[in-house]
This record gives sequence, structure tokens and C-alpha cells, in this order.
Amino acid sequence: MGKVKVMDDILANKISAGEVVEKCVSVVKELVENSVDAGASEIKIEVKDAGTKLIKVIDNGTGMDHDDALMAFQRHATSKLLDEMGLFRISSLGFRGEALPSIASVSEVILKTSTGEVGTRLELKGGKLTKDEVSDARRGTEVTVKNLFYNTPARLKYLNSLYSELANVCEYVNKMALSYPEKKFTLISDDKVLLNTDASGNLLKVIKEIYGLDVARKMKKISVFNDDYDVDGFISLPEVTRSSRSHMITLVNNRVVKNVELNRAINDAYHTYKPETRYPIVVLNITTDPSLVDVNVHPSKLDIKFSNFDDLKELIKKGIKNVLDKALLIPKIEKKENLEQPIKTKVQQLNLERQNVISSNEIDYSIFDEPVMEVNDDITSYNEEENVKPNEENKKIIMPEMYPVGLAKGTYIICHNELGLYMIDQHAAKERINYEGYLKAFGNPKSDSIKMLIPLTLEFPSNEFIIIKQNINVLKDMHFDIEESGINSFVIKEHPTWIKEGYEEESIKRILEVIISEEKNFTIEKFREKAAIMLSCKMAIKANTNISIEEMEALIDDLRRCDNPYTCPHGRPTTIFYSNYELEKMFKRAM
Repeated sequence: MGKVKVMDDILANKISAGEVVEKCVSVVKELVENSVDAGASEIKIEVKDAGTKLIKVIDNGTGMDHDDALMAFQRHATSKLLDEMGLFRISSLGFRGEALPSIASVSEVILKTSTGEVGTRLELKGGKLTKDEVSDARRGTEVTVKNLFYNTPARLKYLNSLYSELANVCEYVNKMALSYPEKKFTLISDDKVLLNTDASGNLLKVIKEIYGLDVARKMKKISVFNDDYDVDGFISLPEVTRSSRSHMITLVNNRVVKNVELNRAINDAYHTYKPETRYPIVVLNITTDPSLVDVNVHPSKLDIKFSNFDDLKELIKKGIKNVLDKALLIPKIEKKENLEQPIKTKVQQLNLERQNVISSNEIDYSIFDEPVMEVNDDITSYNEEENVKPNEENKKIIMPEMYPVGLAKGTYIICHNELGLYMIDQHAAKERINYEGYLKAFGNPKSDSIKMLIPLTLEFPSNEFIIIKQNINVLKDMHFDIEESGINSFVIKEHPTWIKEGYEEESIKRILEVIISEEKNFTIEKFREKAAIMLSCKMAIKANTNISIEEMEALIDDLRRCDNPYTCPHGRPTTIFYSNYELEKMFKRAM
């Protein structure tokens, strides 16, 4: 008897802190979310040594009176969730009531807050109140966290480097600024301003502040909806990618979330538009009824569960594809100004910047405040392409007419038209043409087949033989005449007509390799996709192969008929563009 006891509050808060306060960014996250929930329009975040020595968050929200300020450091004390029914319709960012007591238990905290009347100043160390006094009456709250994890050295020891901790803080604040473009966010690290938004409510301006002008100019507006979800935001053109998935930013009712399946749906929408190992920059805010999502999955509140999730993923994929279909995706080569060239006066500097804005079509932010136009299937998006008209039959932007004049390096077709100069990678272009042809052939196989003069016999290890045998009907449906022949062997007597003459054995072997490689996750769709990509590459024109002008013209015509003529199946560009203006700038004809 007497072995089981209720732990004291400070010990319980330290244990809770292990889940709620994992890193410096965890503290920033909880404090900033409190500021947002308090209705703040301006939030200032200061950190020193990436937050290990100091984290200060100042807001102009509603503030708290003295009693509420004291109560806020009690476990599970909150003003945001009052009954069990509220758990199913959470609209605030915070609701658990664990953040402040958990933070206070592993640091030194100073809280200054006021509702606009008498202010309150509290000091806590290791979760214990050490000072309670009257403060100034500035409306809002200021929370200062010092010496994080000073009393839990094991946690402090396993923090990442200061650079890594600061990078995490910057990433989170950037995402919050993207979530609330109507709020002013300022991030200061060691007295250096890292982010300062203007609270204009224009998401594209926030993207520019974070990623720069070059990226912001290559973002496309997306707005799609169905009965349950509205999705708005911006997606990057396929030429703008990053090596990390962290730039695919998804927000649900303005809450920053991380959902692996949602990110996969976004990435799948870019399939063949970009390399598989690169990821787009995407900012999507998903608006829905709070009852359709569950944010009470993890203490970090980053994970989330959706109702009708398959419909949401399909909506996003369809919306992104629609935007990409309506964009001219030929990368434009631009001459960068020589930054070392001296500018004599500020007036000259401003004139030069103005010329660059005019020449590079800098963003007109106001256009994104206009209503978007509605298109088929409840998909909406904004189309700002110039000089290239959409194909009226399918509402897509089609490649402009261009005329080949020669071949460079045995690889790049040089073309021109009234807009400028184009270079086409003949291998990548042929890959795209082959890929779409094979994909259609696999999906709608013709009954035509060709008997082989000499049947092809292939032998496999027993494990691979079993996999092929299990999926042999897939090959028969594509009009391969394939049968078992002896031990662990197959004989192929006929093959479909779309296999290129002279490459029959190599093509058949590679198709069978795809079946073997997809053993664990084999589906007809995956097989068709992988086989089409593999064959399109092997059957494409090789580099350093000279072709005639007539062959170039035929290649360009075939490319223009493709659904996506801008990239090969691996996501590499088929075509790049030099505008007349950029050419004139390079030759000093335009200054």
C-alpha cells in the first residue's frame, strides 16, 4: 500500500515538456500561436543564440488580467476549449493548455501582459513563481524565455547546432507569415532582422519576402473547391524546385500542418514536370469546417486527420495539373545585371531597378486581388500568360510555332520565331513524345501484334520467374504471346506492333525488369508508367546524333502535340527560351 502517488505539478510539467518543448522552435511555436489566438495584428519574435539564451515574443493582442495571467501557468488551463463538444470543432491554434506550464518548468520565464488597464508582470524559474508585480498598461503580451533547458541538461545536450536550431525557427516563422499575410511578423536573431512582413494581406508579397523576387515571379495562383474543401494559394512553375519537401507548405484553416499523404499528392501532381528528387515550392491554405478535421492527434498539433481525404487529394492534384496545363512552361533565360558595376547616384539606381522591373515583367500584385475565372469540373485558376493563346479545344496553353535553323553540339536544335530564340534538347523531346505514345499504347493496347521470326527464350532465377508468372496476364493483355518453357524460362513468340524494330529483345527484357522491380507494390498503373518511362528513354534519339532539318521539323510538330511538351518524363526541360529583349541586352543593343 502507498506505492502509487500523484506526482506534483512541477514534475508533471517537466514530463509534459518532453513532448511539447522538444527544441527552441517548439517554444517559438507555442508562444506565437498564443499571440495569434489573442487576435494580435503585430507579432515580434526575438532570439539570441538561436533561442537557447533568449526567446522573446511581443504582441498587441487582447492581453490578460492578473488572475488570468496566474492561471495560464496551471496545467490544462485554457480559454480556448471549454467543453467536450468543443474538441470536435477546434478553431484556435492552441487548445491543450500545456504550453506555458511546460515551458516554464524548463526555463526562466518573464510574462508582461495587460488588457489596456493595469498591467501584470510575473517571473517564474523552473515552474515556480518568484515575482508578481504591477507592470505598464500597454495592451498585449510580452513573454521572455531565458536559459531554456537549464535544469534538464540532458535535453540541452541533445539540441542540434545553433545554426540548425535557428533554421528551424526561421522555417516556422516563415510558415506562420504565409498563414497570416494580414498580420505583421518580425523575426530578429542576435539583433539582425531576418523577416519583416508588411501585413498587407497579399500572400504573394510574403512569398517575395521569404523566397525573393525571382521565385515570386514564377508562382502561379491556384483556387479550387468541392463540397467540403476550398484550396487557395500559389504553386511554383516546375523550373522552380528545391531539394527538400519542406517547401511544400500546407495550411488547414491557417494552421501549419505536416501530412505525408498530402505532400505526396502535391508531388504526384508534378509527375514528369520535374525531376523525381526535386520538390516544388507550394503554399496551399485548405479551408474547411473544423468538424471535418481532427488536430488532436499529437501534442505538436502538426499532424492532422481529414474526413473525405481521398476527395481532397484528388481536388489538389486536379487543381495543380489544371494550372500547369494552362501555363507556358518553357524556362526563360535572363541576363543578370553585373552587381559589381558601380552605380554613381541613388537616382541612377532607382532608374536601373525600374528598367529591370519593366523588362522582367515584375509581379503586379494587384492582379491577384481580382476574381479568378471558373473553368470546367469546379477547377479555378488564374491565367496570366501573354503572347501564347490557349488551345480552344482543351483550354491548354500550347507551345508557340518555332522554326528550326540548325543543330548545336549534335544535341540541341536551334529554333526561332518573332518572340525570340529557342533551344530544344532533341533527346529529351523525343523521350516526351515516346513516353506519351507508350503510355497510350499500354492503356489502350491494339490487337495488332507481330510474330517473331525466331521466338525469344529468356531464363530467370526462380524468384523472378515466380513474379513474372504471377503477372503474366498483364503481358498477354498487351498482346504479348508469352508462355512457360521449361524450368524458370519463358518463350515469347509475338509482341505488340509499337515495339521498335531492331530493339525487340532489349525492349521485352526491360519490360520484364519493370514487373520484377515492382514486385511488392505492383499495380497496372505503376507498371505502365515505369515501362513507358524506361522505353521512352531507350528509344529516344541519342546525344551527338545529327538529324536533318526535315527531321527537326517533324520532331517539333510531334512535341507540340504532346499533352506536356515542356519536360521529358524525368522532369528535365525539353525547351529553353531567349527573348528578343534578353538577346539584345546580351549584345548591348538594349541598355
